[in-house]
Amino acid sequence: MYVSKEIFKTLQGEGGNTGRAAVFCRFAGCNLWSGREEDREAAVCRICDTDFLGSDGADGGRFTTAQDLADRIATIWGPERTRRFVVFTGGEPLLQLDPALIAACHTRGFEIAVETNGTRPPPPGIDWLCVSPKSAASWTCREGDELKLVYPHPELDPAELLELPFRLFWLQPLDGPDREANIAATAAYCLSHPGWRLSLQTHKLIGIP
Repeated sequence: MYVSKEIFKTLQGEGGNTGRAAVFCRFAGCNLWSGREEDREAAVCRICDTDFLGSDGADGGRFTTAQDLADRIATIWGPERTRRFVVFTGGEPLLQLDPALIAACHTRGFEIAVETNGTRPPPPGIDWLCVSPKSAASWTCREGDELKLVYPHPELDPAELLELPFRLFWLQPLDGPDREANIAATAAYCLSHPGWRLSLQTHKLIGIP
């Protein structure tokens, strides 16, 4: 059984695939926060800006088999057969993503990207792995295609992460009431530490999901 909050087609807004057409499959559930506001202050991760609670979002639901979910993803992508791309996110997608679903999506011609907090080992077959660690959590997935760190991040020093085996290193300004100040601070850090690149949430800037 797979439980998805929502599934939708959009343009990837962050990181190394920014601007690329993709189907986003947002799984319900996370191991660092319940998703309920009343639990935020006691959660391991308190900076999440995403609704991943339940299965009531657009085209979300409960899928009995990997084939069922992969079919839904393919339907939402549409008839175009080239450059198919699906991003599994959450919540924490590695609580649900498994080899059966990876195989089913590959069979339908999809390249698979995952955005994870790094606390769970990734199954084999993922084509693009983005790890976004959360400071209070013990993260064991320390290699992949890109490392995305929300900034400022009180308990994680970006300078200590650059030696990890990732291809790309992104700093993403913390969203919220101090967003403008955080963007300025993140840009300044990237200017003085060129191993890091600035990642903006461009989907929010242009008003798409």
